[in-house]
Amino acid sequence: MFNTILTMMPSTLMIVAPILIAATGGLICERSGVVNIALEGLMTIGAMAAATAHVLLESKIGFSLPLALVLAAVAGCIFSIIHAVASITLQADQVVSGTGINLLANGITVFFTQLLFQMDRTMNYKLGMMPGPLRIYPTIWIALIILAITWFILYRRPAGLRLRAAGEHPDALASAGVNVIKIRYIAVLISGALAGLAGGCIVLTQDIQFTVSTINGKGFIALAALSFGRWLPLGILGSSFLFGASSALAVNIINIKSLQFLPPEFFNILPYLITLITLALFSGKDYAPRASGQPYGN
Repeated sequence: MFNTILTMMPSTLMIVAPILIAATGGLICERSGVVNIALEGLMTIGAMAAATAHVLLESKIGFSLPLALVLAAVAGCIFSIIHAVASITLQADQVVSGTGINLLANGITVFFTQLLFQMDRTMNYKLGMMPGPLRIYPTIWIALIILAITWFILYRRPAGLRLRAAGEHPDALASAGVNVIKIRYIAVLISGALAGLAGGCIVLTQDIQFTVSTINGKGFIALAALSFGRWLPLGILGSSFLFGASSALAVNIINIKSLQFLPPEFFNILPYLITLITLALFSGKDYAPRASGQPYGN
């Protein structure tokens, strides 16, 4: 059994990394008071941007992979402006705004792939991201560094205190002369950039091209990890590993003889089943920032 766990570790970490990156983005956004259920759509945009950039540039330049990840983050950041304007400036319902982005992302990615590749997906790239020592992909180190920086800023820097205050007591923060609108805009844009980066990590490690099913609900799994982790950095680290391990189990079930009596479909739905259960158990708990989802206007 121990050998099986070691065998599963590289694939588990590969799956955990984008979930953790996206959940960290959601943490920053919701800590500022803006609900962001658009992670799925932003990850889709990032995945499409990364795959397109890598396909077009891998034979021309030697650093197409890191450039593709950067472009994925930029694409997610730009696309998140829609959510920022709708939910902060126009004070629209933040859930409706996020849902609209999720729907728009599916359509706009197909439109661009049709435009560039004359089909509803990108072309296959020759070589995706390769694992490093111990067959571990570098994306997990990117995810852990992002989480550590986020923790440090949130709890050790004045900027983090202001961001948390924007999600807990925005009126009190404004009375101290701090621009709540600006903080929330920055948080939404950072969240979009991290979600885009997460999408890029998925398509470059777990796939050979971008399709409309590349993300396949992982943005919602990241949201569940955020809720299950109680909007805390260490909490989302643990919950991301939980969801990543359940997803990796579906891939590695063939190597676990004691569980082979169960149908493969059971393990395919396991990550989403755990997502539904955790959302049902924790959605009503008072762990979220107090002002999360509440519009703020001067």
